[in-house]
Amino acid sequence: MAYDNGNVIDVRANTTLSTENAIKGNVLVLGNSGVGKSTLINAVIGDTVAKTSFGTRGTTSELAVYESPTVPFRVIDSIGFEPSPIKSLRAVHAVRKWSKASAKEGHEHNKIDVIWFCVDGTAAKLFPETIRNLSTAVSMWRSVPIITVITKSYSKPDRELNVQMVRQAFAGQRMERNLRAIIPVVAQTYVIDETAFAGPEGISDLIDETMKAMPEGMRGGSHDLMAFKLTRKRVLAQGLIGACVAAGATVGAVPIPIADSLVLSPLELGELHGLARLYGIDKDEGSKQFLDSIVQVGTASVVAHSAISAVKSIPGVNIAASVLNAIVAASIIAALGEGAVIAFEQVYSGKRSVNDVTWVQNLMQEQFGEGFLGKVSGVAQASAKAGDAKDMREMIVELVKAAFMNRGE
Repeated sequence: MAYDNGNVIDVRANTTLSTENAIKGNVLVLGNSGVGKSTLINAVIGDTVAKTSFGTRGTTSELAVYESPTVPFRVIDSIGFEPSPIKSLRAVHAVRKWSKASAKEGHEHNKIDVIWFCVDGTAAKLFPETIRNLSTAVSMWRSVPIITVITKSYSKPDRELNVQMVRQAFAGQRMERNLRAIIPVVAQTYVIDETAFAGPEGISDLIDETMKAMPEGMRGGSHDLMAFKLTRKRVLAQGLIGACVAAGATVGAVPIPIADSLVLSPLELGELHGLARLYGIDKDEGSKQFLDSIVQVGTASVVAHSAISAVKSIPGVNIAASVLNAIVAASIIAALGEGAVIAFEQVYSGKRSVNDVTWVQNLMQEQFGEGFLGKVSGVAQASAKAGDAKDMREMIVELVKAAFMNRGE
């Protein structure tokens, strides 16, 4: 969506929507080009209409407004601040133009309620000109709460330094009193290499802080907010599981039979702990036994023998051992992840407790029961029909995701 003369224009449908009856709050997103604003917006809104920039040049020509029926606020994306002061003026002027328009009678619903100030977590310094750009751009909204979002916050040891960097940059500035929170986030699963990754974090905290900072009448009901956050977590979880499935297919295609090795253990644990962090399960003191129960049932050595035997017993299916290993490994990772998401959603929503160990054990046993073997067999049959496909690993990953990951939004 984009802004024009006080109305919101849906750029996907080419229709103009009146904002006169809007009751949602508005969140303005500011930051340098390449900081990851578009990726952050995609993680929150749940739609990929915001273009992601892969370079240093911003991809949003002016301000753009993104809105979803399930999101309790609009997100207003601005072009990024550039290293050049002249180019940065473009972003500043666009925001100031919006500010003046929102002050006009009939356009009160376009006023800014919260500001997300995005800072790159991989940067070593927050330059004074960035703070000056922020101050100039939002000078009209002197009392609007600011939430600093530390994007690309992959390194946990660096997060404390990042937070300190932000506090120092705001110290003594007029906007320091507006700073409500500093939140490190990983907006999407970041793949470090074929077997290592950083899972999504911080999005739920950002949503909570944003809603707390909203005016009283725009905070929404607790039930609706919980449903919204669960939907976002589910989508982020699917991205994490997908990355782990691809890694499982890679490490599974090794000469050592997957049933006789512990080659999947680091991936299984990494996936599980990544999902636990996403749902906040790891913060509970009783979570260790709960997580252990999931791992014990879903460990490769427990289920791989049965899966391999099931595939080998299928008449007419003849596939290479490496392909079979990759299928089984990827399937274990997918089933483990999907089962963990079901369990974590129940705990996060308060329907279950981390003390319900017997329940989660039964859940995971069902996850790796006859249905699991049937799905593995189906993937194996489809792979056998494909023969020696050029991109066999990619094909296996897609087949496994289609078989196991069908929850969606």
